[in-house]
Amino acid sequence: MTIQYQPKGVCAKQFQIELEDGVIQSLQVQGGCNGNLQGIAMLLKGMPAKEAIERMQGIRCGIKGTSCPDQISKALQAALDSET
Repeated sequence: MTIQYQPKGVCAKQFQIELEDGVIQSLQVQGGCNGNLQGIAMLLKGMPAKEAIERMQGIRCGIKGTSCPDQISKALQAALDSET
């Protein structure tokens, strides 16, 4: 399953996440902090989506109420919710 997600409240403009059997196969991000998001994408590859959600949910970026990792967790949760 490939999902497109438009994050809110962060610099990144779009996430494309590929999930297979609840495991993250790839993450591509448009916009945002390129190096950091490439690193996050590599770390998430092969990780169960539920584990990624637990690790990233609620992370904040500076004074913002959210962050790219938090928004990725929201995208993953939306994907898992749509599977059921």
